[in-house]
Amino acid sequence: MKRMIAILLTGSAVLTLTACAAPASAPAAAPAAQETAPAAEAPQETAEAEEAAETEEAAPADSGETFVFKHGFDLDYPPYSYIDDSGKVGGFDVEMAQAVCEYYGWQYEAVPFNWDAKDAELNAGSCDCIWSGFTVNGREDDYLWSKPYSDNTQMIMVNKNSGIETLADLAGKIVGVQTSTSAYDLLNDEEGQAELCKTFASLEVYETYTIAFNDLKAGAIDAIAIDVTSGNYLMSGQEDYGYLDEALGSEQYAIGFRKDDTELRDKIDAALDALVADGTYDTIGQKYPEIYDFLCLGK
Repeated sequence: MKRMIAILLTGSAVLTLTACAAPASAPAAAPAAQETAPAAEAPQETAEAEEAAETEEAAPADSGETFVFKHGFDLDYPPYSYIDDSGKVGGFDVEMAQAVCEYYGWQYEAVPFNWDAKDAELNAGSCDCIWSGFTVNGREDDYLWSKPYSDNTQMIMVNKNSGIETLADLAGKIVGVQTSTSAYDLLNDEEGQAELCKTFASLEVYETYTIAFNDLKAGAIDAIAIDVTSGNYLMSGQEDYGYLDEALGSEQYAIGFRKDDTELRDKIDAALDALVADGTYDTIGQKYPEIYDFLCLGK
């Protein structure tokens, strides 16, 4: 699903309890005092131990240093994630990940990559998650997922003057799609839209949707299979382009983690709930009108 600049390619307490021994020459009364002292100190030591344990659990790191959250995302998938011409990262998912880091006091680290490299980056530990308009549907068992935060729909984008008005009109046409996206999977799934795909003259696979849209504008392809939120962004201010009325499918976006990272997933979910409650989620969402109506947390 994605893209802003195709020029970038690939790229992420110990608590010590001490007790004092009694002096060897202690007076006769000292032993009684020593017998009661540990009992008086024990509750304080226990409380300190519990507090330290809670502090240790505050972030999914045990070094005592600030946890560095490595955010893995598609480098060209606006409005969810992208790198602009100045090299600055941005997008709804990027801002939400930064808000989570601010909430916990974590350090944010951006790990942008080409979308087809996402699994390699995650499995290598270069990033802590894939958070970039990532479709859950069809991948439920492949990752550990956060709660969904955005709804979406797969559509066909065309030039309004192309004469293409229905899915049936795509027969004999050249259709573009981004590699490793849910739209690509849908068009190659026998239980999805594979039969429709077989009617195309060809299915052209692109590295980014930005490149595909440029080819659509140039007339090199006839249509694009794309998620509606990403398509809305690309078509912003482009009145000659729109969607067919028939949708290819529906989906939800969530954050994908390695399957054993339950602690981190649970902390991110808790932070998302807090950011919904304090209005941060809505405030960030309003900056991205192409996706705002599709945001589903707290609804």
